[in-house]
Amino acid sequence: MNQYFDIPSDLQHSYLGLIGLHLQEALLPVLFGLLIALPIALVCARFNWFYAPVLWVTTVLYAIPSLAFFVVLIDYTGATETTVMIPLTVYSLVLLVPAIVEGTRAVSPDTVAAATAMGFGSFRRFVQVELPIAVPAIMAGLRLAAVSSISLVSVGAIIGNQGALGNLLHDGMIYHRDPLIVTSVVTTAVLAIAVDGLLVLAQVLLTPWQPHGRAAARRARTGPGDDIGPGTDPAGDNVTGKDLTGGDATRKDPAPQDAAALGEAAR
Repeated sequence: MNQYFDIPSDLQHSYLGLIGLHLQEALLPVLFGLLIALPIALVCARFNWFYAPVLWVTTVLYAIPSLAFFVVLIDYTGATETTVMIPLTVYSLVLLVPAIVEGTRAVSPDTVAAATAMGFGSFRRFVQVELPIAVPAIMAGLRLAAVSSISLVSVGAIIGNQGALGNLLHDGMIYHRDPLIVTSVVTTAVLAIAVDGLLVLAQVLLTPWQPHGRAAARRARTGPGDDIGPGTDPAGDNVTGKDLTGGDATRKDPAPQDAAALGEAAR
């Protein structure tokens, strides 16, 4: 097993050090991209005409190969981690901006109107009402950006010891050491899966009002109104057994997801 973790000295890092460097170079650009995307998405959500040009610019930038970015940036930032992270930050925008804009646009107009009636200003409504409800869409964009960033960091091996696990792959090819190649590829894949799983967990914690796991699968399988049984009327609302036979009973309507999120924001 030692042959898989016998890291060449020219990499200047241990195996765990390479993992830490890889995560740093991959996840910091996603964080920076999110911080940049939020105000841009706020403007796009308020002014529809601004969204198309922003989407066009981010898509064009995403089409630029990372090697071309390195060639332009290396004269200014040198062969450093910054040269690797700037393109990854730019690439994340094409995934995060549409995710945030479409997520906030999907918020029910009734919820927006209710928040406005409660005295929420435009910015406060965006931050405390629309963004929380848009978390599932935003997390989907974050998951894509994080996984793609983890895979693209390896390209940094082109400019020196800034590719982290990509440099391990490069050394394995140079020294004809296949175990190092296997270690690099497998570790990169495991990191992507682990980060994706952590983001899924974060989404579950951030959206307690949404069904998850078996509840979500059951809802998707049955559809609204299909899970009719004892204690449930054709509209899908919970009632008592007496109510089904014509007796008086108190209806217990479940609160809509948007209303639950709005209540959390108001508190």
